[in-house]
Amino acid sequence: MPTMTLSDSPLGRTVAETATDIWNDSCNVDELAYAVEFGAVGATANPTIVVDNWRTDPSGWATRTRVLAGENPTWSERELAWAIVAEMSTRAAPLLMSAFAASGGRAGRLSIQTDPTRWRDADALIEQALEFDGLAPNVIVKLPATRAGIAAMEEATYRGVSINATVSFSVAQAVAAAAAVERGLERRDAENRDTSRMGPVITIMMGRLEDWLREAADADGLSIHPAAMLWAGVAVVKRALVEWHARGFHARLLAAAIRHHLHWSELIGGDLVLTLPSAWQKRFNASSVEVRSRIDDPVDPGLLEELRRLPDFVHAYEPDGLSVEEFDAWGPTRKTLRAFVGSYHDLLHLVSEAQLG
Repeated sequence: MPTMTLSDSPLGRTVAETATDIWNDSCNVDELAYAVEFGAVGATANPTIVVDNWRTDPSGWATRTRVLAGENPTWSERELAWAIVAEMSTRAAPLLMSAFAASGGRAGRLSIQTDPTRWRDADALIEQALEFDGLAPNVIVKLPATRAGIAAMEEATYRGVSINATVSFSVAQAVAAAAAVERGLERRDAENRDTSRMGPVITIMMGRLEDWLREAADADGLSIHPAAMLWAGVAVVKRALVEWHARGFHARLLAAAIRHHLHWSELIGGDLVLTLPSAWQKRFNASSVEVRSRIDDPVDPGLLEELRRLPDFVHAYEPDGLSVEEFDAWGPTRKTLRAFVGSYHDLLHLVSEAQLG
C-alpha cells in the first residue's frame, strides 16, 4: 500500500493544484483503485491493455469465459471476447462514479475501445459504440481517428455517445476529431437534445508518435539529436492546445502513451487529461520532479528545428499537416492499428483456449 497521501503525492498535487486531470491507463480494478486514491478521475483501455488485464488473472478470466460460453452456447469467439471486454469495463466503472457525479459527466469516465478490425467501417463502429454506451452511465467509447472513424465520431456524438478519439498522433487528427464532435453536438443542440452530461475527449498518443519518428529517422539515415526526440510528443500536444483555445472545442484533449516524465511534467497545468499506466504513476509519485505548471513553457526552438528535419514530425505538428484522406495510410496509424489488431487476435486466442484447452 502507498505510504504517501493524496495531498503530498506528485500526481495528487497535479490534480488538486492545476487544471490537469489524471486517468489510469488500464481497466484493471486494482490499478484503478491505486490511481483513484491519488486523484485519478478516469480510466481507459485498448486491446493490448485488455489482454494484459486477462494475463493478471488468467484462470479467473478463463473460468468466466467458460461460464459465458455455457450460458450462451451459440456465441462465437468474437461474441465471447467482447462480453469479456464489457465485463472488465463494468467491473471498473463503479470506481469512477463519484467523480462522474461530482463533475456532471466531465470526468469519471471509463473508456472502452471498439473493434480495431472495423477501422474502415463507420456503420460498424457506430453500432458498437451504441452498445458500449449502454453498459454504464459513465462509459466513453474509443473510435479511431481514421477516415471512417472521423465520420463515426460525428454520428455517435449526435446519438448521445461520449467518444474518445484514439489511434491519433497529430494535431490534424485531433482537430478533425474535435470538429466531428462539434458537428455532432450542434446537431443534437438543434433538436433540443441534452448534451450537458456528455464528456468527449480527443487523444494524442505521444509515445507512439515518438516511437514512429525514431523508426523513420533510422529508415532515412538521419542523425537527429536524441534530446529532440524526447520533446516531439510534448510539442504536438502543446501545439494542439493552441488550436483548442483558438477554436473553442468542447471535447477535452487527452495525452497518452507515456514513455518518460516529460510526458507528464511538461503538460502540468493544461486543461487536459493525462492517462498514465500504473507503473508510471508509481514512478512519478516516487520522483522528486517539481509539480508546477509548465504548459505555457515553449519547446526550445532549436529542438523544434531539429525535429522539423523529419517529414512525419511536420505532418504531426502542423494543423494542416495531414488531410482526413491521408490519416489511414500514415505510418503511425498503420503501425498502431497492426498492434491493436494483433492484440485483439491474441484475445480471441485466449477465449478459444479457455473453451478448448
